[in-house]
Amino acid sequence: MVLMGRGNATRAAAAPAAAIVVALSLSPALMAAARAADDKPMVMKIALATLDDVLHQYAKNYAAAIEKDSGGRIKVEIYPASQLGSIQRQAEGVQFGAIQCQIVAPEFLVGIDERFEVLAAPGLVTSMAQGQRLAADPEVRKLMLGLGADKGLHGAALMMSTPSSVIAKAPIRHLPDFKGKKIRIFASQFEAVTMRRLGATPKPMTLAEVLPALLDNSIDAAVSALTIFGPLHFASAAKYITEIGQPAIFGIVEISRKWYDSLPADLQQIVDKDATTESVAINPQAIAIDDGARKAWLAGGGELISLPDDEQASLLKIVAGVGDEVSNAKPELSAAYKVVTEAAQRVH
Repeated sequence: MVLMGRGNATRAAAAPAAAIVVALSLSPALMAAARAADDKPMVMKIALATLDDVLHQYAKNYAAAIEKDSGGRIKVEIYPASQLGSIQRQAEGVQFGAIQCQIVAPEFLVGIDERFEVLAAPGLVTSMAQGQRLAADPEVRKLMLGLGADKGLHGAALMMSTPSSVIAKAPIRHLPDFKGKKIRIFASQFEAVTMRRLGATPKPMTLAEVLPALLDNSIDAAVSALTIFGPLHFASAAKYITEIGQPAIFGIVEISRKWYDSLPADLQQIVDKDATTESVAINPQAIAIDDGARKAWLAGGGELISLPDDEQASLLKIVAGVGDEVSNAKPELSAAYKVVTEAAQRVH
């Protein structure tokens, strides 16, 4: 048993009271600090591989809408041109919550779900307008935005970006010019089979790898969007662009499920609503960006090539059936391909 003197007992009894007085005296400051912490905006990082193209413009529009509609409660930071790593690293960052949003061609997410590549089927759409209508189709949106839901992703929007073009070190003016060439493709079996049918060797690469590969002759040409060739300085490696138009390049907006679930309900609604609204609002800008990119490429000394009409028709015949060939052996991919092909017919 410990005996305590009168003075010690008095001091011990007074200590809690003193602590309460101190706490009360500090509480306004503490409360102010707590309020400041609560008022601090949430950061939303948007990552993408491209620069000054349709997807980048969408990111800017989306960011402005979110900041406005959230009253500044969400602060958006945009990181184009693979600043936050390769497309795969960006996707992993979104899955684990380090990055809040990625805007990317969906076929680059096939490692998460193989159905992400279904919109890369050649011949699916033949114009920007048809692609824009397809991206807005409710069944297509339901399919594409639901992919990856069990893998850390929350699909928020889908849009048509641009038709494909091929940039090459030597001009591709006719179908036989594809033969024997090593051509970069997206991470898509649809594109791989297409290139093999044209007699080329497909080389899957992320966007950041393409320019170095052209410069060191690892590849002869690359499939991508005409809108990014100028901003990413591809003219330093190649000046010939053949506008084959196939496949269409779409963009998908994926939100980190971990981050999304941490938001209050009203901010979740803003994130979703603005994503959808801006995916439609971008359509006229997308056409203008594409037209501007073509003019800029010509003004910079590059050349734009179209296959002769009969050869373009032959190309479409050659790639017809690629979708069935790739998807038939995979039930889930086949079902997804059926959804998008039926929708493409509806919106033709």
